[in-house]
Amino acid sequence: MSYVDGYVIPVPKKNLAAYRRMATIGRNVWRDHGALDYKECVGDDLTVKGMGGPFGRTVRAKPNETVIFSYIVFKSRAHRDRVNAKVMKDPRLTGAPKEMPFDFKRMAYGGFKVLVSL
Repeated sequence: MSYVDGYVIPVPKKNLAAYRRMATIGRNVWRDHGALDYKECVGDDLTVKGMGGPFGRTVRAKPNETVIFSYIVFKSRAHRDRVNAKVMKDPRLTGAPKEMPFDFKRMAYGGFKVLVSL
């Protein structure tokens, strides 16, 4: 079974274009170092009616923010660790903006073993 790194990130709506540029670079870097899949998804239907809690509450999203749900797929946790070690040394990421288009302190992140897949 594969392994997934998942992220939930509140992003000010005014910063979506900047986030997209940063995410596109990230996609290229992770793909070039061996990630199997990379998705950055912007919230579209974040209202919850009778089912759990909304993503926005998890990251304390403000009214002027939307939520990004992202995930990167790897062969295994060991593969993830190897890929991420290469990614962190990639010079394309050293030029990251000094001011990030979101608040890192409110980002939720974790690594997951896949339980069920297509």
